[in-house]
Amino acid sequence: MTTVMVVDDNQFMRKRISKSLASNGFEVCEAADGQEAVDMYRSERPDVALMDITMPHKDGLEALSDIRNLDPQAKVVMLTALDQQTVMVQAMQLGAKDFLTKPIVPDRLVATLERVLG
Repeated sequence: MTTVMVVDDNQFMRKRISKSLASNGFEVCEAADGQEAVDMYRSERPDVALMDITMPHKDGLEALSDIRNLDPQAKVVMLTALDQQTVMVQAMQLGAKDFLTKPIVPDRLVATLERVLG
């Protein structure tokens, strides 16, 4: 089963995405901030991570960089409520595989994960 790590400091959003993924056959683990995401990635090695950009303790871009240093092949899809071209470019330069804007549309989320996972 494919494991997806959902990283978002907003508990409602995290649970909503996790529930949608679980109903589509994905195994889910959750992290509430960037530092927790790096620690969880190190121990769980999920197949893909969905990571918010704006979070306390360590933002999504910092966590993306740390995760890619741990695993250069890591598949990370960035999530944001903001449509910021500069941030999207920076995330892609750091190794993000794709980018989704909130609110997340379940069908688009699943299609993105299937494409990223190949």
